[in-house]
Amino acid sequence: MTKDERMPEGERMAESERLAEDERMPDGERLAEEEGLLAARGQVEEAERIRQEVEEAAADPAAQAEWIRQSNLIYGGLGAAGLVVVQPFLTESSLDLSATICVIAFAVSIPLLAALLVLNRQEEFRHRASKSALVGVAKAVAQGSAFVGLTAAFWHISTAAGIVFLAVGCIAVGVHSSGYVQLEYDSKFRSRYRNRKAPEA
Repeated sequence: MTKDERMPEGERMAESERLAEDERMPDGERLAEEEGLLAARGQVEEAERIRQEVEEAAADPAAQAEWIRQSNLIYGGLGAAGLVVVQPFLTESSLDLSATICVIAFAVSIPLLAALLVLNRQEEFRHRASKSALVGVAKAVAQGSAFVGLTAAFWHISTAAGIVFLAVGCIAVGVHSSGYVQLEYDSKFRSRYRNRKAPEA
């Protein structure tokens, strides 16, 4: 029994219709469709290559060491800013909405930032970054709540100052992201990173 004979009647009819339609299709349209399929397949393969290269770059020991140093700077700076900002509110008998948001936000971020700083010391000792999902969530919450706390603090001083800080903060994230991508993923990206294993702990 051939493959066509084993194929259900409905599928066999659909296949016949598709073949007949392909035969009726002008050569130009058929060629354009094939080129489109090849282009889509090439894009998928290119995306997969880029994904693999990014993973290799993330595993690079030098890159991990730099990320740890930058994380120490971020966590230490945000923690110190939080301690300075909340001090004036410690003696207040009542707080308005913006001050309350500021205090609660830093109540969340400061303990997490302290824990991440201690973890960074261990990462630096082991020469590799933690891949724990819980650590990733803690990083996002700590930095996000610190940003909310700083915004609320400026908002408490002046509504205009709060709006300006929020807008410029978003612009600053874009500036950093743009510069980072240009530095790390330029045309020489493939030649800079090779399959290098991190040193054994």
